[in-house]
Amino acid sequence: MKAISKLKWMMPPSLSRHFSHTPIASRNVSNYSLSSLLDDFTRFCYQRDLPRAIRAMDAMQSHGLHADAVTYSELIKCCLSRRAVAEAKLVRNHIFSGGYYPKTFLVNTLLNMYVKFDLLEEAQAMFDQMPERNVVSWTVMISAYCKLKLNNKALEFMILMLRDGVRPNMFTYSSVLRACDSLVNVRQLHCGIIKVGLDSDVFVRSALIDIYAKWGELRCAVSVFNEMVTGDFVVWNSIIGAFAQNNDGDGALNLFKRMKRAGFEANQPTLTSVLRACTGLALLELGTQVHVHVLKYDRDLILNNALLDMYCKCGSLEDAKSLFNRMVERDVISWSTMIAGLAQNGYSREALELFESMKLSGTKPNYITFLGILFACSHAGLLEDGWSHFRSMRNVYGIDPGREHYGCMIDLLGRAGKLGEALRLIEEMECEPDAITWRPLLDACRIHRNMDVAEYAAKQVLNLDPEDAGTYILLSNIYANSQRWEDVAEVRKTMRERGVRKEPGCSWIEVNKQIHAFILGDSSHPQAVQINRQLNLLIYKLREVGYVPDTSFVLRDLEGEQKEDSIRYHSEKLAIAFGLMSLSRGKTIRIRKNLRICGDCHIFAKLTAKVEHCTIVIRDPIRYHHFQDGICSCGDYW
Repeated sequence: MKAISKLKWMMPPSLSRHFSHTPIASRNVSNYSLSSLLDDFTRFCYQRDLPRAIRAMDAMQSHGLHADAVTYSELIKCCLSRRAVAEAKLVRNHIFSGGYYPKTFLVNTLLNMYVKFDLLEEAQAMFDQMPERNVVSWTVMISAYCKLKLNNKALEFMILMLRDGVRPNMFTYSSVLRACDSLVNVRQLHCGIIKVGLDSDVFVRSALIDIYAKWGELRCAVSVFNEMVTGDFVVWNSIIGAFAQNNDGDGALNLFKRMKRAGFEANQPTLTSVLRACTGLALLELGTQVHVHVLKYDRDLILNNALLDMYCKCGSLEDAKSLFNRMVERDVISWSTMIAGLAQNGYSREALELFESMKLSGTKPNYITFLGILFACSHAGLLEDGWSHFRSMRNVYGIDPGREHYGCMIDLLGRAGKLGEALRLIEEMECEPDAITWRPLLDACRIHRNMDVAEYAAKQVLNLDPEDAGTYILLSNIYANSQRWEDVAEVRKTMRERGVRKEPGCSWIEVNKQIHAFILGDSSHPQAVQINRQLNLLIYKLREVGYVPDTSFVLRDLEGEQKEDSIRYHSEKLAIAFGLMSLSRGKTIRIRKNLRICGDCHIFAKLTAKVEHCTIVIRDPIRYHHFQDGICSCGDYW
C-alpha cells in the first residue's frame, strides 16, 4: 500500500493548491468574531448539541476555520452515539477542506467512525491513503475484519502491519486471535505474544484461553491460565467459560468454586457459564442455587435465557414456564428455548400453541425455532403439521431448511411407517445428507421391521461414518430380532476388525449435591449390595402388577434367564433403585443417561412411578421422559 503525499492526501483537486493548516478565506471578519465562533463550536461539541455544532461548523468552513483535533473527536463521538451517518460525513468533508491536514490521531478517529457505521469500504479507502499509520490505525482495521468474520483479511493485515515495522499491542492481539482459523495460526501468534512480552496482559491472556477453548485445546487453555501471576476476573471468566463450552461441566464448576474462594464475585458472564455447566450435567439443585445469584440481574436477557435453558434441559418444566411468564423482555432465543423445551419434554401440542403466540407477539422465528417445532411434530406423530411448518420455512419466512430440519422430517415420516417417502425426501435434499440424516430412517426400520431399507440405510451411515458404533448395534439388533444370527456375527466381526467398541450405557443421578454414576452391572458403588437388593425387591413388586422383561432389546444371542439378567442391571434401573433409597419420599428422581433409553427400561420406569407413587424424569440424548402414575410424557411415541 503506497502512502501518497501529505499535501495531496484526500484533497479535492480544486483545493490542492492550499497548503496552510488553517487558511483564512475571509479577512473581513474580526479576530474576536472568529474566536467567538470557534468557542461556540467547541461548546456545542462538548455539550453534544449536534444540530448547532453542525451549523457552527458550516460557518467556520465558510471562513476557512478549523478547530483542534480533540474537539472534532467529541463531535464524531456525538455522531456515533446518534447514528448520524450523514452528519458524520459532513464532519469528515469539513476536516479535509481548505488544505487542512489532520493529525494521525484524528484520522484514526474518523477511521473508527467508518468502521462503527459498518462503512468498511470507506474505512479501507481512508486507510489506504494515510501517509502515516500507527498501531491504532492497523488495530482498528484488523478489529473490523475480525468482527465481520473476514478472518483471512484480518490475518493478512497483521502480517502487513509487522512488515510495516509497527509493533502490535494488547488490543491488536486480542482482536486478531479471534480470526485464527487453525491451531497453527494460534500457536504462531502465541509465540509472537510471548516474544513481545504481552503474555501477562489480562485481555491477551483471556483471548488466548478463549481461542484455545474454541479449538477444544483445554490443556493449552489451562496452561495459559496457570501462568497467571495474580488473579484477574476477566481471566477467571474465560477459563470457566472454556470448560463449560467444551462440555466439561465438572471442571467449570470446580473452577467456579476456586474463583469464589479466591474472593471474586460472580458476574453475568460467570453465571452464564456456570448455568451452561449445570445444564450439561442436568444439575437442577445447583442450577436453582445459581438462580439466586441471577436475581440481582433480574432484567438481564442473556442470563434469563441461560436460566430458561437450564430449567428446560433439567426437565423442570414448571420452573421454566414460571420464569418465561415473568420475563419482561423476550427475544427469539427466549421463545425458541421454551418451544424446544416443551417439545423435548413431551409437550408437543403446547409447543405448537406457544409458536402461535410467538408469531402474534411479532417475534420472527429463526432456524433454531423451526428445529423445536419440527421436533415437536416428529415426537408426537403430527405428520400434517410437520409438513405445513417445514414448507413454511422457505415459503413464508425465507429460511432454507438444513440437515437438522430434514432429519426431523425423516424421523417423522419413518415413525409413521412412510419409509418410501422418507427415502425420497433424502434424495430431494438440497444439502448433502450426512450420517445423522440417515440414522432416523435406520431406527424407523427397526420399529417397522423393514430389513431391506435398514440394510441400505446402515450402509449409507457407515460409508459416511465407519466408526459409528450405534449403527452397528442397531443393525445387529434388527438382525437379531429376525433370528439372523449369522448376520449378527458378521456385524460383530466387522466391529472387531475396525476396532469399533460400543459405548457403555451410563446414568447419572444427583443426590445431596453429589453426582452418582452407574454403568451396566455396576458393582463399584459403595452401596452396590444395597442397591442390587433394592432393585431385586422392586422387580419382584413390579412382576406382581404385570411387569415382564422385554428381552427384544437384548442385542445378543442368549437364552431365557440369560436374556433377563442382561437387561436387569441396566444403568438407569440401578440409578432408579438408588434414587428410591436415597431421596426423601415425594422428591422427583432425576436421571441423565448417555444412551437412548431402551424399551424395557421405559416400561420399568413407568411401572415404578406407579407402584412407588413417585415422579421419575430421565433425560437421554434424544428427549426427556417424565414418568408419573404409570404414564410417560412421551405417550410411548419415542
